[in-house]
Amino acid sequence: MIGATAVSNLSRHADTATAVGELVGGVLDAIGTAPTLAVLFATDHHRSHMAEASATIQTLLDPAAFIGSSACGVLAGMTGVEHGPGLSLWAAKLPGTPIPFHLQAERDGDALKITGIDHERLANAAAMILIPDPFSFPTSEFVADLSARHPHLNVIGGMASAARSPGDNRLVIGGRVVSHGAIGVLLDQASAPISVVSQGCRPIGDPYTVTKSSGNVLFELGGKAALERLTEIVNALEPADQQLAAQGLHCGIVIDEHRDEFRRGDFLIRAVTGADRARGALAIGDLVPVGATVQFQVRDAATAGEDLWSLLASSNGGNAALVFTCNGRGLHMFGDSHHDALIVEDFVQGGAVGGMFCAGEIGPVAGRTALHGFTASVALFQG
Repeated sequence: MIGATAVSNLSRHADTATAVGELVGGVLDAIGTAPTLAVLFATDHHRSHMAEASATIQTLLDPAAFIGSSACGVLAGMTGVEHGPGLSLWAAKLPGTPIPFHLQAERDGDALKITGIDHERLANAAAMILIPDPFSFPTSEFVADLSARHPHLNVIGGMASAARSPGDNRLVIGGRVVSHGAIGVLLDQASAPISVVSQGCRPIGDPYTVTKSSGNVLFELGGKAALERLTEIVNALEPADQQLAAQGLHCGIVIDEHRDEFRRGDFLIRAVTGADRARGALAIGDLVPVGATVQFQVRDAATAGEDLWSLLASSNGGNAALVFTCNGRGLHMFGDSHHDALIVEDFVQGGAVGGMFCAGEIGPVAGRTALHGFTASVALFQG
């Protein structure tokens, strides 16, 4: 798909104009002008100057499609930046023609109306890179609908993460900047990446069928009160795993019930968000119908790192990658901002890795696109 025609550069310079000059120079030296796709990631230090930066990059590089986002941290090559200024520019010459878009969402009663793209283009595309603003775009609802209507479409991305209030994120579309909605590109089969989605959990106990539930509340698992079932599982764990469960417990929902056994990648991971001792119930972060199979999960740094490495190893690597990793990973999980970048770079020839720390990651698990947390979602372009 792409050969040695991709590059990712990082500038730590605090002055935005100087940082842009460094990045543009690096792209020109590596692949020249007119990349098919360019993607800019900027820490909050550069947010107020992103309009000028984007216009300059568009003028000097003339990419066919150009998108980007502000973020709490950025990735480039083997480096992650979570503190201090960081500007990352990824660019590639792809065989296809990416179609950039800016989506906006409106409510009409209970109905959700999305403008900025049509279903004919979606039907003809093979992949989508999607970067929404979490304050103004219903990402979870949109990707669920997209997965149902266009199951062939490989959607990969993450939510902008630089802002703490509505209107403060910055999204790049071409040479201009917007603060609402979602931006991205559609890619055809010739240039579409594969997706690697690492949720970084491991199961505890046994899988159980949901025998009573309502919405996102589990009442019974295998005919026994859900909380009682969980207590039995946790009490049987080794002390180290009991501590992990106490720090943050998750529930894996099986996506394809037709499998004889369930392995890595078969579960959609959601947090256990509450318990009702009086009713023996558990609340989790998604809807769980009666008849679904679930298995409780724990997450730690070692498991998360091994999961990402293993999934990338089975993908056969690539020539370039865009990485959308959770802002709860990096320093918070691994004590190292570079952790995910280093692992991905090991599987990318030439080191053309770019990305950002996100407020939620998007990618398919067992064929179902969803919004995730504590996940690394990688768009891997293979040669």
